[in-house]
Amino acid sequence: MTNQEAMQWWKAQFEASYQKKGASNSSTAWDLTKITKFAEHLQNPHQKFKSIHVAGTNGKGSTSHMIASILQEAGYTVGLYTSPHLKDFRERIRVNGEMISQETSIQFAKKYQTYIAAEELSFFELTVGAAFDYFAQQNVDLAVIEVGLGGRLDSTNIITPEVSVITNIGYDHVAILGDTLPKIAVEKAGIIKENIPVVIGEYHKETFPVFEAKAKALNAELYLAEKTIQKVYQTDLLGDYQQKNYKSAVQAVQLLKDFQIEEKHIQNGLQNVVANTKLQGRWQILNEFPKTICDTAHNKEGLQLVMEQLQKEDVQQLHIVFGVVNDKNLDAILPLFPKTATYYFCSPKIDRALSAQELHQKATTYQLTGNIYNSVSEAYAVAVEHASNNDLIYVGGSTFVVAEIL
Repeated sequence: MTNQEAMQWWKAQFEASYQKKGASNSSTAWDLTKITKFAEHLQNPHQKFKSIHVAGTNGKGSTSHMIASILQEAGYTVGLYTSPHLKDFRERIRVNGEMISQETSIQFAKKYQTYIAAEELSFFELTVGAAFDYFAQQNVDLAVIEVGLGGRLDSTNIITPEVSVITNIGYDHVAILGDTLPKIAVEKAGIIKENIPVVIGEYHKETFPVFEAKAKALNAELYLAEKTIQKVYQTDLLGDYQQKNYKSAVQAVQLLKDFQIEEKHIQNGLQNVVANTKLQGRWQILNEFPKTICDTAHNKEGLQLVMEQLQKEDVQQLHIVFGVVNDKNLDAILPLFPKTATYYFCSPKIDRALSAQELHQKATTYQLTGNIYNSVSEAYAVAVEHASNNDLIYVGGSTFVVAEIL
């Protein structure tokens, strides 16, 4: 296998797995058997570093990056595993904000591709293994590990963290995680470990009892961040909803033992998340005239927060470049969108994208009007052409849509 073939192999794994099957393919067998075996094959690298485990329907990515940034400000070497990626799969695996090198990725492919093919590992399973292997090699002081889907049976759930974090619970991936909030909470609560403190970001009457019961059964001390963290912080991650996320991040780092985290590290970490971790796609301002914002929110709860934020913008006309994947409950998300906006319906370049025609047809039943475009880039270009300097362009609906304009 040449170096070029190795990088093509990585690309092929992603295209054959996640792009076609989505988050449901985060574990091919939907259990921990394969990832446990793979970790053993790698000599259990996850047992060689400390970690924080972060789950939740929304905000877990931003929260993970905030935690990593705070720890970096305190001088620690920090691993960060997140998903999905926007442009390059190596975004998922970072140490102190820097992606795993292409050379390291190539060597991993050459060394393990036969095993991975024989065991039929999913793309998510192999990236989890690669991340854990890399973090152990880099001797990180701590790794922040974001759950891919759910928690209980997620491939990341072979770690024993210093702290577990569950940001919130909402309706997403209901075909896999369950069709009620308590059922989904049970899956998320699967990351709670015996005698390991757990941070719950937000209280919800239907889900909090699930977390309380699980924590009590495992003697895990439980902290409700929205109540325990009252101090107001500034963060470079824009959007009012980030206030909820930083409370979970601050509570998590305050619970770390044997780490020297000072107030200045928290303040500087929250103010330099993008610089420290290279996070993209969260209420990211791409242009000022016209103001152009992209956000990767893609489910009801996430999009509701984005729509609330958009309402606070003083603009003449709102232009929305909009595309989704085919597993989204349109009847849940389309009512959130403003009828006064001009829509540019498009479809990201992946197999499981919903066609722009289907999206347009469904959107019209909710009085959302606009034209159909052949690609995200075309839709975005026309929106820029049509928008005046006093208008606002919002690009979203899917991580894959945002990825195509970054």
